[in-house]
Amino acid sequence: MKVIAFNRTLQGTGASRRLRIAGQTPGIIYGGAEAPVLISLDGNAMWHALKKEAFHGSILDLEIDGKTQQVLLRDFQMHAYKQLVLHADFQRVDASTKVHKKVALHFINADVSPAVKLHGATVSHVMQELEISCMPADLPEFINVDLANIDVGHSIHVADLALPKGVTAITHGSNQTVATAAVPAGHVAAEAAATTEVAAEEKPKAKK
Repeated sequence: MKVIAFNRTLQGTGASRRLRIAGQTPGIIYGGAEAPVLISLDGNAMWHALKKEAFHGSILDLEIDGKTQQVLLRDFQMHAYKQLVLHADFQRVDASTKVHKKVALHFINADVSPAVKLHGATVSHVMQELEISCMPADLPEFINVDLANIDVGHSIHVADLALPKGVTAITHGSNQTVATAAVPAGHVAAEAAATTEVAAEEKPKAKK
């Protein structure tokens, strides 16, 4: 994805406020051997770009004055209630150096799993994103979590995920839970009541 940015020289609260009033979003590029660079971006374009998942999990081609460099979106701040991006931080990417990034998890095939299909269970998504390490060229936009085989009372952990080639999960020593399957309490109570009712009906009546 391509991002157009402009150099800015003025900084500080007042300068940033004036940029936002003019429809611009202040930002910064840092990392690598070069010094940090203050930039501004089209505020409306940033607002819409941030709605796209790929913008958060892809290597971006950021162009300033006709020169393009590869970056990752590292942080951004939104206004509490206005359609306004207050600030954006980008980090330079070196093609020969691994990057650490959180990428979105996409949960698939829950509807065909034994938990849902046979038991009417609910699959809870414990994690929404996963921190990974990989070379920039191997960075995935998202990672699929296949729920096809999950059953009631079982969980899927990070170690169970089929990660793309060259991608390593960063778990800080723990095999974190990604998703779990459980039958809702109300459903269990209803099943128990139905079972009791059936058993009562089938119980032979005592002879007089």
